[in-house]
Amino acid sequence: MLADIRYWENKAKEGKYAIPHFNVWNAEMLMGVIDAAEEAKAPIIISFGTGFVGNTSFEDFSNMMVSMAKAASVPVICHWDHGRSMEIIQNAYNHGMNSVMRDASALPFEENIKEIKTAVDYFHPLGIPVEAELGHVGNETVYEEALSGYKYTDPSQAAEFVERTGCDSLAVAIGNVHGVYSSEPKLNFDVVKACRDAVDVPLVLHGASGIGDEDIRKCISLGIAKINIHTELCQAAMEAINKNTDKPFLELERAVRAAIKERALYKIRLFGDDGKAN
Repeated sequence: MLADIRYWENKAKEGKYAIPHFNVWNAEMLMGVIDAAEEAKAPIIISFGTGFVGNTSFEDFSNMMVSMAKAASVPVICHWDHGRSMEIIQNAYNHGMNSVMRDASALPFEENIKEIKTAVDYFHPLGIPVEAELGHVGNETVYEEALSGYKYTDPSQAAEFVERTGCDSLAVAIGNVHGVYSSEPKLNFDVVKACRDAVDVPLVLHGASGIGDEDIRKCISLGIAKINIHTELCQAAMEAINKNTDKPFLELERAVRAAIKERALYKIRLFGDDGKAN
């Protein structure tokens, strides 16, 4: 069933668990994560973003995302990840996404506020929630290089940012990055706690693939209510491909779907999301 992200993020915040956000851009990924959600009786978020348009036509694939979300036996949210412009997230909404992230985190504080407020003013009358980011998680790069110039979320700005923008959830930068970590992640948990104390909206952790289980559990205990996973789904798919290179293509695709399901199931259980759709 197509679900409201605001309800589930706030329910997770109150219940001290996290809703998994899975980036999906082909049939095996989409079916695999929904298989996992249905087995675990877990609400999930399925998401697309600009980085995948070179692989998949969003305008066509979105029909499959929305159709499968509606047909699922568990709550599923269709989300656009890291929308870098109003035009991009408007297109996402026009093709069925019922949640959007407007990412203006690379801009200065006042410009970030302006861009998010514009998105909120446009989408809230349509019933669509808006995620924002304060601080800047940044693009994939060598982890040590990312940390050398890292823009952590400033908790002292969080309350003002949320109040002035009206955003529905807030992604925080705590030493997390997108892609593969080239060394062990060094997370600043004090930032999570301070942001949780400062704002009432749910907090979001991007770049969670590769972060250790204990650190994930600690983030959730401190107030993270939505966690984004993409890279680990790709890694699970590649492991399945490498193990099944001698199989017919149809069997290979089924192996990829099964591997993604298993990785998604692991994350659902780790986040404490299993059984929450009951």
